[in-house]
Amino acid sequence: MPLFCFSVACLLSSVTFSQSSLPPFKMYRSNKSIFSATELPKNKPVIVIYFDPDCDHCQKLMNDVFKKMNSFKKAEIVMVTFKPVEEVAAFEKKYKTHNYRNVNVGTEGTSYQLRNYYKLTIMPFTALYDREQKFNYSYGQDISVDELIKRLQSIK
Repeated sequence: MPLFCFSVACLLSSVTFSQSSLPPFKMYRSNKSIFSATELPKNKPVIVIYFDPDCDHCQKLMNDVFKKMNSFKKAEIVMVTFKPVEEVAAFEKKYKTHNYRNVNVGTEGTSYQLRNYYKLTIMPFTALYDREQKFNYSYGQDISVDELIKRLQSIK
């Protein structure tokens, strides 16, 4: 029953923002700089992954994504958590995110701007936006990275 409720919640969340553009956001990087949605390159698909570094499902997703990172070269990836900057730094070190120019990792802290926008209760959550930063698709907790890659490749 809880999985059904989460699925319905994700569906309702998708309906709420399905016609919208990438939401404005601000996140703090481990180097203490601030990164915002306005800094994302134009004419490039965007993948937003909201995660918790301690979450088993999130770790599985990250392992799968980083194994297939070559398939994500043409997209900009934004990985956002609510955890402290110190945990962001540990995550970056573990996954060597500094090796990927298209990966932006940070925390929104307790502002919960994206968490509230997407009405998240379970993580990870992934949203895909097209080259014009218009919403394309979202995924709840159990995401197939192969399906995400396929959908990303279908964006012209």
